[in-house]
Amino acid sequence: MFGWSKKKVDLLTPFPGTVMDVTAVPDQVFADEMLGPGVAVVPDESCQVLEVCAPVSGQIVTIFNTMHAFAIRDKNGVDVLVHIGLDTVALRGAGFEAFVSAGDSVKAGELVVRVDAAAVRRAGKSLITPVVLTNKKQVANVTAAAHKVQRDDVVAHVTLN
Repeated sequence: MFGWSKKKVDLLTPFPGTVMDVTAVPDQVFADEMLGPGVAVVPDESCQVLEVCAPVSGQIVTIFNTMHAFAIRDKNGVDVLVHIGLDTVALRGAGFEAFVSAGDSVKAGELVVRVDAAAVRRAGKSLITPVVLTNKKQVANVTAAAHKVQRDDVVAHVTLN
């Protein structure tokens, strides 16, 4: 009746940085939550190498051949998309190194993709990284957990329907 029995999922930050609401991302696909609700994380400007980690434990459903995005399905069947940067697909994988493949099991906090952040910035691309829940029907609420996050911090609390 009061939602006490609803399942909750905590998303870990994919990397240290500053949390922003996904609706503030300067890309309409994310800002309008077309891919789902969530948050975004921005790495510090001084970051030269970005180690992008799994925000939840689960199975890698897909990792794009350009390595700029990956999706994980957790034990509750929740699909989480991590999109590393904005318009980074245009880099065709340059500066990205994957450490997992589709079908692999990962633990929250485990390294998935390493990014040459300096090279991405030199290419004129933003490293704002949306973390979204792609099955909107599963999600009742997403609440950002903190403004500044360090490795393994919770970035968002998700209440499932």
